[in-house]
Amino acid sequence: QVQLVESGGGLVQAGGSLALSCAASGDTFSTYVMAWFRQAPGKEREFVVRISRNSGTTDYADSVKGRFTIFRDNAKNTAYLRMNKLEPEDTAVYYCAASGAAWGNYRSDKTYDHWGQGTQVTVSS
Repeated sequence: QVQLVESGGGLVQAGGSLALSCAASGDTFSTYVMAWFRQAPGKEREFVVRISRNSGTTDYADSVKGRFTIFRDNAKNTAYLRMNKLEPEDTAVYYCAASGAAWGNYRSDKTYDHWGQGTQVTVSS
């Protein structure tokens, strides 16, 4: 079992940057595929990005490609999301997720068994 805690959310003006962190505990972090999802008010939870266990593979949603960057430090049991050129449409609660499965559709939230509580990101016009 692994526990996840997000941090780093806040209020930023359009065009600005923000960095999120996801701290893991309770299990071997390097055995999990990590991902970020987000959910805006009244909307379904949507995939943002995922990263493989050894950082060899990343997969970004088209809406954030070129603006967001995911990375992980297995020695620190932490995954990160750097968000640049933020837009009001990026406003959402951002969730960290972990999957211990050997394979799956890593763009689907059904693949992930472990979730953080989320951190609010608000981008003003």
